[in-house]
Amino acid sequence: MDVISQVVLVGAGTRVPKVQEVLQKVVNQELAKNLNTDEAAALGAVYKAADLSTGFQVKKFITKDAVLFPVQIIFEREVDGDIKQVKRMLFGLMNPYPQKKIITFNKHVDDFLFNVNYADLDYLPANEILNIGSVNLTEVSVKGVVKAMKKNSGENVESKGIKAHFTMDESGLLKLLNVEYVVEKTLTQEPEEEGTFSKLGSTISKLFSGEPDKKVKEEEAKEEEKPSGDEGENKEEKKESTDQTNTTEEVKNTTETKGNATKEATEQKEAKPKVVTVKEPLESSEKLLTINDMSSSQFSASQDKLQKLNDIEKEINRRATALNSLESFVIDLQTKLEEEEYSSACTEEEKTKILAACNEISEWLYEDGIDADANTYESKLSELSTLTRDLHYRVFEHKERPEALSALHSMLNGSKNFLESARNLTKSNNPEKDIFTDVEIETLEKIIRETEEWRDKETEEQNKIQKHEPVKLTVKMISEKMAALDREVKYLVNKIKFWKPKKTEKSKEEKKTDDKKDGEEEIEKHGSGEKEEVVEEPPTEEQPENISETPIPEEDIDASKPSESSHTEL
Repeated sequence: MDVISQVVLVGAGTRVPKVQEVLQKVVNQELAKNLNTDEAAALGAVYKAADLSTGFQVKKFITKDAVLFPVQIIFEREVDGDIKQVKRMLFGLMNPYPQKKIITFNKHVDDFLFNVNYADLDYLPANEILNIGSVNLTEVSVKGVVKAMKKNSGENVESKGIKAHFTMDESGLLKLLNVEYVVEKTLTQEPEEEGTFSKLGSTISKLFSGEPDKKVKEEEAKEEEKPSGDEGENKEEKKESTDQTNTTEEVKNTTETKGNATKEATEQKEAKPKVVTVKEPLESSEKLLTINDMSSSQFSASQDKLQKLNDIEKEINRRATALNSLESFVIDLQTKLEEEEYSSACTEEEKTKILAACNEISEWLYEDGIDADANTYESKLSELSTLTRDLHYRVFEHKERPEALSALHSMLNGSKNFLESARNLTKSNNPEKDIFTDVEIETLEKIIRETEEWRDKETEEQNKIQKHEPVKLTVKMISEKMAALDREVKYLVNKIKFWKPKKTEKSKEEKKTDDKKDGEEEIEKHGSGEKEEVVEEPPTEEQPENISETPIPEEDIDASKPSESSHTEL
């Protein structure tokens, strides 16, 4: 308790003075009362949520969840010919979670069962134990043990038992993950044979070790040092005896080397043991003992019951909706009949009949109809709607007609303005932009004129009759006239969008004039020193003009200059 700096009370029960007194004696310090005990749990949950979340940086908030009801494993095992019940603790009291546990069964050689139950609960009051109910949680059946043992048997196989893996998650829910049979096999690891690349590498290393080169040099030196005459012969005899001695020693050394190499190879080929753990999954099925699964018949009966409840709820909602609609319609109609808009749209006889029907239904609702079903309410509402249909229709027409006439008037004004602009885009008024034909202009003008005449006539006739009489000028009729006028105007507007001006062709005379001007311009360019361009003019069928011959004075003729037609020989 020395490491606890503050004790915060949680829960409304801690407000009791006696509870606080006992707690204070236990912790030997003042209790923290800066938090409302009802809000303390919520505040702690917020702190914990912020700690678990990655979106907030808060001071580390450490909490520990502990097991309040210990859990144990119970199974049967044969001991000295008798069946003995064995208990093993799985999660003890106040063990923290989430946590994983493994239970090992060493003596089972066949399929077996084991139970997961609550352990000793003597530390709890009797009433709390009764609230817990059954202490038997699940029954687990393990199958396939014999098959797994036969599959993993042999001289170098050691059984490590059957292991059951359990976990208790963050919510304190116990789950069986899997059951498996575990053995350890001792395998002999044979040395790998020297591969082709390894042999090639050793050969290359021997080439560069230097010993063969040394022998070659020694042989060359001996050949160069051969003496001549008797001295040479004596030396050769001595050399031969020496060579025989060296050869004997080399053979001996070679034999020893081969013996050592054979010994090393034998040692390398000795087996190297290797231990491998093999896990063979076993079939396991878990049966809940706290809650029994429903049978197919029970499940079907439950579904039917839920469907009936849904149907009853729908019928209740339908009846409430029908009752509310009928009651609202009656009250709304009684109120509106007092207004000028509705009272002027019906005769006195019609008004009296509607009010009488409303009063009758209103009285029936609060007396005999209080327990009526939805069909009855809907039938009453339908009868009253049929009785007031004409009244509501006339009120609607009188209310919406001014707005519809205003829209028609605006459309007529816009159509007239468009017509004036369209007249200037005909062939007779504007040959370059002959977008519209005279027939199209006349058609639009006719529709505008007929629509105006119809509007004036129908409006005058409608104003002559009373509001409670049948309507002559309806909103639908006005909408149809507007649609016809709009269709004609849109047709002409679209024609403007897709219209393209026609390409005009020059007349023959203008073309000849242009060709003549082009020829004169080319001659001028030739006289100014530019590149000569030959222009061929098409022959014309014109009569030759009368050319008057004017005599040239003799003094104007220079004899020293030859004429253009003179010939000079060289």
